[in-house]
Amino acid sequence: MKETVLFLGQIIILIIIYQLSAAIVTYLHIPIPASVFGMMILLALLSKGLIHMRYIEKGAAFLNKHLAFFFIPIAVGLMTFGDLIKTTGIPLTIMIGGSSLIGLFVTASLTDRLSKKMKEHRRECA
Repeated sequence: MKETVLFLGQIIILIIIYQLSAAIVTYLHIPIPASVFGMMILLALLSKGLIHMRYIEKGAAFLNKHLAFFFIPIAVGLMTFGDLIKTTGIPLTIMIGGSSLIGLFVTASLTDRLSKKMKEHRRECA
């Protein structure tokens, strides 16, 4: 019983952060999706130690585990655009695939550079 209440509390914390971010984005007309802005708020709260990981860890793990279920409504909604997807499907697939590869390449390059710099820094400090 206690674990269920703690788990629900963690989910509620995440929902509050999202709702706060949605209100801020709407009120300030920020051109960023509320979910992305919410992740930035959560990162700031975790980085500053205002929220500890243990306060949201189980709730976030649950949501992450069942993330695929959140995409089902999107996939069903795409079915109404069948004609559009038939005509623009190949260029759209190329653009999505290309941008994904570019993002993957940039992330890998930055990770490689940062890891090399961290190794150099550790050698200098040792």
